[in-house]
Amino acid sequence: MTNLTKDLKDNLTQNKDRKFLRDIRLDQWFDGSQVEADIALFQQVLRQANFGRDDVVLMSLENSAGYIPINQALWRLGITAHPVSAETPASELKSDHDQNHYQGIILTKEKAQAFSSDPNLEMVALSLQTLPEMVFFYQRDLSAGRPQVPLESTLGWILNTSGTTGKPKQVGLSHEIMYKAANYDLTSHELTPDDTVLIVMPMFHINAQELIINATLLSGGKIAIAPRFSARNFWRWIKEVDATWSSIVPTIVTILLKNEASRQTFDPDNKLRFIRCASAMLALNRHEEFVKTFKVPILEGYGMTEACSQCTLNPLDAIKRGSVGKPYHTDVKIIAPDGSYTSKPNIQGEIAIAGDHVITSYLGNNTKDFHHGWFHTGDLGYFDEDGYLWLNGRIKHVIINRGGEKVSPIIVENALAELDFIQNVAVVPTPDELYGEVVTAAVILDEKFKADHQKARTLINEHARATLPKYRRPEKIFFVDSFPLNPTRKIMREELSKQLQKIEKEG
Repeated sequence: MTNLTKDLKDNLTQNKDRKFLRDIRLDQWFDGSQVEADIALFQQVLRQANFGRDDVVLMSLENSAGYIPINQALWRLGITAHPVSAETPASELKSDHDQNHYQGIILTKEKAQAFSSDPNLEMVALSLQTLPEMVFFYQRDLSAGRPQVPLESTLGWILNTSGTTGKPKQVGLSHEIMYKAANYDLTSHELTPDDTVLIVMPMFHINAQELIINATLLSGGKIAIAPRFSARNFWRWIKEVDATWSSIVPTIVTILLKNEASRQTFDPDNKLRFIRCASAMLALNRHEEFVKTFKVPILEGYGMTEACSQCTLNPLDAIKRGSVGKPYHTDVKIIAPDGSYTSKPNIQGEIAIAGDHVITSYLGNNTKDFHHGWFHTGDLGYFDEDGYLWLNGRIKHVIINRGGEKVSPIIVENALAELDFIQNVAVVPTPDELYGEVVTAAVILDEKFKADHQKARTLINEHARATLPKYRRPEKIFFVDSFPLNPTRKIMREELSKQLQKIEKEG
């Protein structure tokens, strides 16, 4: 066994009679003995099918308590889990399998039909206590006698990056990396057996899988899993499960603030220690409004799949709003204009990271973003005098052709988000004959302003003139009902830019 599988198994033994895992969809709590029984049932199938170390199992599941026994059953045998979004169409999953020939596939009944006629696959319907309708496909011709025990170097996960600026890359995370990262997460968040976390983020993603689940299990805490985020139910779930923390993204912060059902169901008599927020930049005024409205600290951090989650975090006793905190068990530097790596204050540039929980290449030996022992993240930022990291957005999101001026969309978004009638705003480049690209704002208005676009446009332009230099002011403003989001609720900016161009063209 590896350190990861041993400690996770010990956790189940210690919790064999304790209800520590709740599936909100099933309306049921599970104890360690039930999870261990699910692990044993799935492992029996895996052994009979001759699975061995380094085999890969593709998974496309909605949020479910079933992730916990499925992952551990795979890891104990040295098998690699490759979770992808539950929203992935069955046809796309089939195409992925035809190209990569995964040894196993885990689905629910709805998507199983796409694989049922494949002559090379055997199908088994499993009824786990934590996932009653699990369908497992596996290759018929797996050779017997291969090792069924993991090494520290064995990949526990293959995860896709978010792909907001291009095609997703594949990240392979070993048992050793996962174990170290989870322990760093639990200590930085000061997790204890008294904590209960509510999961509303999609569970195929690194945030839920590593920072929340593995860290919480190793700390001995409790986990409650919602089927998906719901503004109407979020605060009710927090209260029902006695959650002490949850992890969300800036889009959800805005929804919780602007959604009337959210405000009406909020109960200040809760046990929350903090709400963690990452994955994208959170506007300072949204941060301040959330804390003022809900009386709950927001703990901002900076992480990524390539680092098996977290790189920086605000100290719990010294939160600096707007910053993503200080490096934690991670070397974080800014690439200065002269190409050197520095942590000196107020030098702006690309962020580079290194550490024992950071990968050194993507799968397929893709080392394009790795240089001199550092991973170049593609994010822009700087350190302040106190050693806190501040983000300036993605390099690929910077509008570089506006008359020779560089514009960071994040700066413009933060300025416009100060207007109360703006529910959400995203700034992207759109083509322009004179400047090459211009600053273009897509705005989701509050309900009371949706009928008066002209007034909203006037107020936005007035505010921009008062808060932004001319080259950063939006030259085009579009009012939309929603943004294109990926499954982790990050704005797909290239797609948004194309949509706005289409709206402009159609008049």
